[in-house]
Amino acid sequence: MRLLLLLGLLSLAGCTSLAEPPRTSQALQPGDSPLSERLAREATSQPRGHSGFYLLAASDDAFRARAELIRAARSSLDLQYYIFHDGLSTGLLVQELLAAADRGVRVRILLDDLTSDGRDYEIAVLAAHPNIEVRVFNPLHVGRTTGPTRLLGRLFNLNRQHRRMHNKLWLTDSSLAIVGGRNLGDEYFDAEPYLNFTDIDLLAGGPVAAQLAVSFDQYWNHRLSVPLKHFLRREPEAPQLVKARKRLANDIARARQQDPQRYARLVDYRHAPQLGNWLKALTWAHGLALWDAPNKLLAQAEPDPEWLLITQLEPHLQDMREELLLVSSYFIPARQGLLNLSQTARAGVDVRLLTNSLEATDVPIVHGAYAPYRRSLLKAGIQLWELRRQPDEESSYSFGGSSESSLHSKALVIDRRKVFIGSFNFDPRSVLWNTEVGVLVDSPALAEQVRELLLEGMSHGVSYQVAFDGDRLVWLATDEDGELKTLRREPGSLWRHLHAWLARRLGLEKML
Repeated sequence: MRLLLLLGLLSLAGCTSLAEPPRTSQALQPGDSPLSERLAREATSQPRGHSGFYLLAASDDAFRARAELIRAARSSLDLQYYIFHDGLSTGLLVQELLAAADRGVRVRILLDDLTSDGRDYEIAVLAAHPNIEVRVFNPLHVGRTTGPTRLLGRLFNLNRQHRRMHNKLWLTDSSLAIVGGRNLGDEYFDAEPYLNFTDIDLLAGGPVAAQLAVSFDQYWNHRLSVPLKHFLRREPEAPQLVKARKRLANDIARARQQDPQRYARLVDYRHAPQLGNWLKALTWAHGLALWDAPNKLLAQAEPDPEWLLITQLEPHLQDMREELLLVSSYFIPARQGLLNLSQTARAGVDVRLLTNSLEATDVPIVHGAYAPYRRSLLKAGIQLWELRRQPDEESSYSFGGSSESSLHSKALVIDRRKVFIGSFNFDPRSVLWNTEVGVLVDSPALAEQVRELLLEGMSHGVSYQVAFDGDRLVWLATDEDGELKTLRREPGSLWRHLHAWLARRLGLEKML
């Protein structure tokens, strides 16, 4: 057994080489870029210190915003993401990033290491461009060469490898940012034929963008942030980038030929840009960027509360008096969260929650950890809604895309005044294990916009309302004729029910 273990450890030895520490760099000052100048003009009539915000609820707008922000960039682009999936939407954004780098824009891309599994060279080839640098956060240092060795490597260091950088942040010229729940991939922009992740992003400019630039730099310069090229035997050079560009162009041309409607919808930003209109329509208010300290991933046990985003958010949750609307794709309140929410509801606050149904979730085992809390939540007087797999096509929120929907949003509205939007799910993983980022805005106008979206999601045509019929849970929803029906069996396939049951039996809650 010792020999087998030794052989296993030896097989994990990768090509890791950290001959020199990565260079530090800081967010570039906005300077006199057209984008920063435009924001400054829009801010002149606003109270000092306020930031501008625009809600990106529709999938098309969320993609368009990213593409147009690349085109508007003059000095820098900083991207921080948990997932960087291949696909048409990602390919189009990468083409735009390369074009921006060609005109002298500095591009920094920081990815959670999980998204690079098996794709180190493919992603690192972007860094062959002199104006692009790619780093991975919390990387696996051994066993990166094959799927089985990567799995073993993560298992041997599970205490840290199950902790991930879940942040989603887009920053252009240190002036305008996007925060929210969307990663990069077709499924986040309604460009995947079979699945659309419904989500909410927030376009943010002004002082809050400067705060988010500080958060990016903290992660970029942290010791867990490593240039992806350090894990390659040979760094890609200019000829490899030329070849990659040709392959990318061919892939996009092929996708255009196979699905011209999808292609035309995605590239509409080239013909009818909207960024200028959005900047005119910004809601100006006091905003505060919240993020977990990157040291959170280094904790041997539970991290120091001072490092946590939830610690910064809690005072605002404790001040609630009238209403709390919460949407979380993965919702596991845990014992303390259940206690806090129950006390809030019993104090007279109208509490309504929206999460995925078993049939809609992309992670059934998470639903299995959440399900046991439903009875206690309902008994406390909390309304509970679960997104349906095929919601009403007339929904104006990204619930109603061209594909089946699964909830991916993370947001809350407090007393119709404060709104929080970010990458933070209300579950133990976001609280304790992953790092997150978001923005809290004190604005009745913006809060009302988000509130209307959430209430649309909390309707019987879009979601199931979980309720009691005697002592039994039932699911209320309207049928095709608009009549309210009562389902006495939880919707979802046998396969999904089995996964949820296993999660409960194995006690996986803290790991989820």
